[in-house]
Amino acid sequence: MVDHATPTLPSRDFEATEAFYAALGFVTQWKDGGWMILTRGPKDSGVQLEFFPYPDLDPATSSHGCCLRLDDLAGFHATCLAAGIEQKATGWPRISPPRREASGLTIAYLVDPDCSLLRLIQND
Repeated sequence: MVDHATPTLPSRDFEATEAFYAALGFVTQWKDGGWMILTRGPKDSGVQLEFFPYPDLDPATSSHGCCLRLDDLAGFHATCLAAGIEQKATGWPRISPPRREASGLTIAYLVDPDCSLLRLIQND
């Protein structure tokens, strides 16, 4: 396996976080009272998110986030919409449509139920 990093995000409730991400194709790799690991895609090349319990998190003041680099951003965006995540500019959860930005990258923005911002970036 090559070196890699995994985002670590807060969860007010592991069951709710697990259900939200399961609708997006993530499966639970590990969960106990103090840690949860969710994965999507092939074991050695998929996306992995790790969560720590933060029951007192105020989502409106959260500044947690990460980037997910995806081979099929459009497909993942469609999965989010099919899961009922609204495409809107405020509130959470929400998703934005993918668009090419000044950086030259195509990016969409997903905000999860704990108000963590996931920047979804199309791999070139």
